[in-house]
Amino acid sequence: MSLKKRFTAVLLLGGLLAAELFCGSRATVEHEKMGNRSAFFAKDTLYFWYTDEALTDFVNSAALEYYEKTGYRIVPKIQSGLEYLEAINEASLRSDEIPDLYVTTNDTLEKAYLAGLASEIDGQNSVRDTSVFCQTAQDAVTYHGRQAGYPFYYETSFFLYNKTYLLDAAKAAIQAEADAKAGEEATAILEDAGTEDTEAAVAAADAVEVPEYTDEELDAAAGERMKELLPDTIEDILTFSDHYDAPENVESIFKWDVSDIFYNYFFVGNYMMTGGNTGDDAEQVNLNNAQTAACMQMYQDLNQFFSIDAKEVSYDSILQEFKEGKIIYTIATTDAIGKLEAAKEAGEFPYEYGVAVLPDINSELQTRSLSVTSAVVVNGYSEKKEIANDFARFLTEEKADSLYERAGKVSAREGVPYENQNVENCMEEYRDSISMPKMIETSNFWVQLEIGFTRVWSGEDIQTVLDELDGQMREQLTGIQET
Repeated sequence: MSLKKRFTAVLLLGGLLAAELFCGSRATVEHEKMGNRSAFFAKDTLYFWYTDEALTDFVNSAALEYYEKTGYRIVPKIQSGLEYLEAINEASLRSDEIPDLYVTTNDTLEKAYLAGLASEIDGQNSVRDTSVFCQTAQDAVTYHGRQAGYPFYYETSFFLYNKTYLLDAAKAAIQAEADAKAGEEATAILEDAGTEDTEAAVAAADAVEVPEYTDEELDAAAGERMKELLPDTIEDILTFSDHYDAPENVESIFKWDVSDIFYNYFFVGNYMMTGGNTGDDAEQVNLNNAQTAACMQMYQDLNQFFSIDAKEVSYDSILQEFKEGKIIYTIATTDAIGKLEAAKEAGEFPYEYGVAVLPDINSELQTRSLSVTSAVVVNGYSEKKEIANDFARFLTEEKADSLYERAGKVSAREGVPYENQNVENCMEEYRDSISMPKMIETSNFWVQLEIGFTRVWSGEDIQTVLDELDGQMREQLTGIQET
């Protein structure tokens, strides 16, 4: 399911798990009625639920290895992503095969915890070790100081660039500098000679040679120079656009999906606070401030430079144009790496590419991307929490090295080796990202913010948009309509 569809799916939950899911007393009564479930199923069997089919091979392999290692049988069950928590709740109350643990995204953890579907994990574990899981991953699975899950894998946006074009630009710059230096030396010889022995001076000037590089030397020098061409700020991109002699095939220096909040959020992510770093504190909501407005102004101004039609553009169309060499810089998510590698193998992408952190707005305004962390959660109704926790650790830590190869998911665990350096580079962006908030009251925030970005991109007054967004969110959080 795409990120945008997942946002919509969260909205369709409405009051989330509805009355039955959030009514603890009813859940407790139903749970007591069920009595001891151990009589209904084997004590050495646990059920593991997930919704993403891409995980199937990885989970099945891990389950088999865990059985051979411990003797406990893990039964993976793929489920529909719609009304997922409701299905977990229903199975927990009425099924003989309750999901002992399951995969969910960090923004649902408040809902799951309040429904009794997420058990607090003992704080004495490696999840709290930043050498194993970065602070972003830890914050993602934290709810009011409690660890409610194990970080599994993540999605975030990053800066994707055509490395081939930038290397060519670097080589051209190196050669131009060599030519200029030789020209300066020749001019100096002529100026020093003045009117005396002009013929000899001209001969000496003509004898000045332009430095020549071997292919290996030029490649090495271009590799270093290319790092200077990578923009630190959005303003650097605009400067590059003014001076870059683009190949005929290039249609856009910088183009991204302006219709999707996931690729826009980094513009305001460092200043638009929704729930704090752990996304669960209603007191830490600050959507309308001077820095956010300034970042939005730069975002709106970019429409004059790049003229991207929000109604026509999509993430898939952007990625296709990047494959065709029509775009130099774009914003992508981790799925792009696998798609580009597949295109290279099929002979449909004759370029090299690179992954870098997203640029800041300028020297004063910083950016911060949005991230979603999928977590393995131990069901509060499970009677086998100890084994469920052990398998969760096994899956998210011991088996992290094979997650990308088998499932195409980038592990939230630190230190995972990847053959493709670009996959590892994604972690640098993830470490500095802000997780989606967990607060139930702000579940529609992303849809509203996406609408706000579209209005700003089309030229509407920025302060009006921020005032309306801030007022709506405060009303949802407090239940008081501001006048």
